[in-house]
Amino acid sequence: MSEASDGFRVTHFAELAALESGSFWFRARNRLILWALRKYCSGFDSFLEVGCGTGYVLAAIAKAFPGARFHGSEIFSAGLTFAAARQTGAEFMQMDARDIPFVGEFAVIGMFDVLEHIEEDETVLRQVRDALVPNGYVILTVPQHAWLWSATDDYACHVRRYSANELHAKVRAAGFDIQRSTSFVSTLLPAMVLSRWTKRRQAGNVDAAAELSVPAWLNRVFETLLSAEIGMIRVGLGFPVGGSRLVVARKI
Repeated sequence: MSEASDGFRVTHFAELAALESGSFWFRARNRLILWALRKYCSGFDSFLEVGCGTGYVLAAIAKAFPGARFHGSEIFSAGLTFAAARQTGAEFMQMDARDIPFVGEFAVIGMFDVLEHIEEDETVLRQVRDALVPNGYVILTVPQHAWLWSATDDYACHVRRYSANELHAKVRAAGFDIQRSTSFVSTLLPAMVLSRWTKRRQAGNVDAAAELSVPAWLNRVFETLLSAEIGMIRVGLGFPVGGSRLVVARKI
């Protein structure tokens, strides 16, 4: 399966494993995901992360919710090596998100910047719904706005960047009721636009991973801005535009 899939570069796992714990973006996204779980899915007893990568998100969720049963899946066995080393209390499996072999098994399923890598996203969402218990929840994060497309998306093997309308329509068509949807990485949108506009104008090779590898002082500034943004989301504010989107939806 790993060799047949072109949705990700296997060499990225080592890069991510070295980067995630210190990066403003990954740290802020984890805080947002943990808040969403506490707000909408408190008391869940089972969780599956589809496309768990290096296990960075799953390890944080398992630490925050020690009473639940955790599973992580990844189509690339190389990623599972990192994930299993990072989170020893979870069960891991190699799995294609387009063919989830569970029915009515999990209270919550998370897909964090995974869906945009897969052409058959509607199939995946239907598979996720089938794998959830009645009234179970899916939590999604995806990159947003096609006009933000750049070499960074090519580097990450993205198939698409979503609009809110497109994602909402696909989630509802799969059999979900959306409980919360908001953009995030909104305060940094001007910096993203500038970065990507600059990349488009540069000739030759471009460091597509540079957006996440910033100087330490700038990393702290960006994380502070995203922390303030998450605080606003927590009190009920929503952002119409932003580099990413969070969706929490319940199976109906």
